[in-house]
Amino acid sequence: MRSRAGGGIIAQAAPGANQTEKLQKLHQLLIKPIANLLPKDPNNRIIFIPQSGLFLVPFPALKDENGKFLIEKHTILTAPSIQVLDLTHKEKQHEQMLHGTSVQNVLVVGNPTMPFVPPSPGEAPQQLPSLPGAELEAKDIAQQFNTQAIIGKQATKKAIAQKMPSARIIHFATHGILDDYRGLVSSLAFAPEPSPNSPPKPGEINGLLTAEEILDMKLQAELVVLSACDTGRGRITGDGVIGLSRSFILAGVPSIMVSLWSVPDAPTASLMTQFYTNFKQYRMDKAQALRQAMLTIMKKHPNPRDWAAFTLIGESE
Repeated sequence: MRSRAGGGIIAQAAPGANQTEKLQKLHQLLIKPIANLLPKDPNNRIIFIPQSGLFLVPFPALKDENGKFLIEKHTILTAPSIQVLDLTHKEKQHEQMLHGTSVQNVLVVGNPTMPFVPPSPGEAPQQLPSLPGAELEAKDIAQQFNTQAIIGKQATKKAIAQKMPSARIIHFATHGILDDYRGLVSSLAFAPEPSPNSPPKPGEINGLLTAEEILDMKLQAELVVLSACDTGRGRITGDGVIGLSRSFILAGVPSIMVSLWSVPDAPTASLMTQFYTNFKQYRMDKAQALRQAMLTIMKKHPNPRDWAAFTLIGESE
């Protein structure tokens, strides 16, 4: 869920020196042994293919002995495996062959009327909190593409699911619900259906779009951005993370941006707006656009938990 708390490896570290020490230790373990192999040009891309728990490492925030973050020196992407990287590359080629390079049917959703979700299994459902920053984010991004953001009660699961297959860019600024044990149950929050005549099925929560449902879709999008919490997490296996990101890849999307922890609402809105400015107006590729957005936001919000949660999976072009 989007909130003002950090998460993942960053959040496990206390603020201050302890957090810095952890990031420097990770850099020493993971980056220093290969530092001489990495490109000198910061615009050249590095693709990390993590193993097991390393999927949760915020590579952009790793810090060297001189206090430089890795994102300050390199453009970074990730992939679950070589096979998935090959798949996203083929999906990108297929997408270009079908649609060329023009951008149409941009789907932007922000701050839906939130569904009621049990805080824990067996507990009474409670409505997820509203995300005013996500709503402003969606409106700003929609304006860049000359379209209308779908917000509030209009952003029902059914309405959004119907629009997803024809969208070239999909941006969801909402709550993400993580399930570490059953990755395909991880979900995105949308507005509940208003009709009382079609109650949810047993075990189903009205308004949640699950990774399993996304897996069954056939999408044509060149980019999906999940501007929500923990959207890059799920059940970790030897072949990567089973969750929202994997579902979008298997549904046909070559580039997915996801988060590794509970992202703060306001800095995330600024990061996303800057990303699309870089991507659309300055015509950077997706990886360069994310890198430059991080470099911009860290000037105002220097704590990595405010800017380093997002990772781009798959293709940068």
